[in-house]
Amino acid sequence: MPRHRFACLFILTVSLLFGYASAADNPFLGSWALTPTTGGAGWLEVRQAEGYLDGTLLWMGGSPEPQTRVWMDGDTLCALRVWNEKLRDASGKAVRTVVHPVSLTATLSGDALHGFLSQPSNDGVGVWKDEFTGTRTPPLPPRPDLSKLRFGTPVALINGRNLEGWAVIGGAHWSTLGLKKPDGSAAQGWVPKDESVANGWNVRDGVLANDPAQKEGQAYIRYGNLQTMQDFEDFNLTTEVNVPAGGNSGIYLRGIYEIQVIDSFGKPLDCHNMGAVYGRITPAVAAEKPAGEWQTLDITLVDRHATVKLNGQTIIDNQPIAGCTGGALWSDQMRPGPIYLQGDHTAVQYRNMVLRPVLK
Repeated sequence: MPRHRFACLFILTVSLLFGYASAADNPFLGSWALTPTTGGAGWLEVRQAEGYLDGTLLWMGGSPEPQTRVWMDGDTLCALRVWNEKLRDASGKAVRTVVHPVSLTATLSGDALHGFLSQPSNDGVGVWKDEFTGTRTPPLPPRPDLSKLRFGTPVALINGRNLEGWAVIGGAHWSTLGLKKPDGSAAQGWVPKDESVANGWNVRDGVLANDPAQKEGQAYIRYGNLQTMQDFEDFNLTTEVNVPAGGNSGIYLRGIYEIQVIDSFGKPLDCHNMGAVYGRITPAVAAEKPAGEWQTLDITLVDRHATVKLNGQTIIDNQPIAGCTGGALWSDQMRPGPIYLQGDHTAVQYRNMVLRPVLK
């Protein structure tokens, strides 16, 4: 082998070795709880793959999405996701496809993450940009031994008469609700920014029901979600739920983990089906009943691990939850929070909702 080729090969090998070493020391590796300055929640995971960086991002709503590219630019972390959207006219006809490049940049100051998420507007004029901060997510603890759990006094969340103990919340801005919790502190949550939300919730004959009716030919009505005024840590929650055909709701545990409530009877297993931890954990078996029938949910949340029984079958067995889900009130997984019910989609009914707090 000629000397210059040997020298080049030696330099390349050394460069790769040092490159892998520096990548292994990359301070961005791991998962991060993100807080946009406009409110809401996000989650970022950065992984070292074989010879390259990889990552997954959850931003506000939806599910965690794999990034198209992740790379370092000096001491700045960069990530890019490209996706396509079909734009439609008033009749519903697709008129063109828009390519969305969503970019993230972040820097570190000590253990604090700071960055921006950017996306060009559909008309090509201007860039939407959202600033965020982030904190590293503590490592997941081992799977808890559920046989050793001790529970406190059961809390009946639906009193059978009215919405006492609940607050209707929107989804446009994170702020104070102007209400007081049982401990006297101010309640916070998603509340509307520059617009109001309608209340579709009511309690009749022991049933908590949501009816987000729209009026034909009139402006779209934004309906609110519903959250308990009381915060909880780890617990077991049991309830019955009735979802109409095409229905879509959700039960948020501590305001951050959504257990999906949806009409998914007869559909293939998916992380967006009934009883799933939305976008994160797919049920092991399909245990749904047809739309319009009462179904039972038995949910246990302990040490960031979820167990879900649907209609008597265990569909999620003590599985870890890596981070918040779309629509979370905040990204901090260590923080106590309310039970919140999604009411801005379709009609749904709940009854016999009882929470048993885990005694530490």
